[in-house]
Amino acid sequence: MAANEKIEAALDEGNWEAERLHLREELGNRMKSERLACGLTLAAAAERSGLALSTIHKIENGRVSPSYENIVRIARAYGIGMERLFSAEATAQPTTRMAVTKAGQGRKVRTDKFEYEVLCNSLSEKRIMPLVTVVTRRAPLEPEDLEAHPGEETIFVLSGQVELVVQHYAPVTLEPGDCAYFDSTLKHGLRALGDAEARVFWACTYIDVDG
Repeated sequence: MAANEKIEAALDEGNWEAERLHLREELGNRMKSERLACGLTLAAAAERSGLALSTIHKIENGRVSPSYENIVRIARAYGIGMERLFSAEATAQPTTRMAVTKAGQGRKVRTDKFEYEVLCNSLSEKRIMPLVTVVTRRAPLEPEDLEAHPGEETIFVLSGQVELVVQHYAPVTLEPGDCAYFDSTLKHGLRALGDAEARVFWACTYIDVDG
């Protein structure tokens, strides 16, 4: 790589790191605001969500990026739609029965394992959370890497190659055009394979469908 290309790459990485920290802080502030609006102490929020008090405290203070499963647990514990945690404007918008997100205009959220683009954020209290997700490469998933939560999920691969691991089943490799549907109460995990960017459309239920 030429010297100028290295400099540009370093600047891009620096810009993304600054943006990542800003997004993490912004998400933490909204989580804290929603907890306080519910009248919950950190201890009560931990009891309701099943997360450690220290984990919630670190998320609220922008010290760690929450996993998707932890975001689900917090939203359920506070009795709110997940879009309330992703969009500062969501609480001010009236509930509608239709929402459209134009290409590339979803709300971006990044964790250590995934980069999510949250779609159709203006539709509040919806039962399904649609996401376009960039899946990162990492070592083969171990049991401690898998997470579970109430609901159901479906994944459709848009590009690249991913490995889906679901409890009680053999790992399966998915390629563009492949689709999987599974029970989220089973421990599960996803990782990218190969060098090409792995992107999936990921739709998850995160509130009780019979509620």
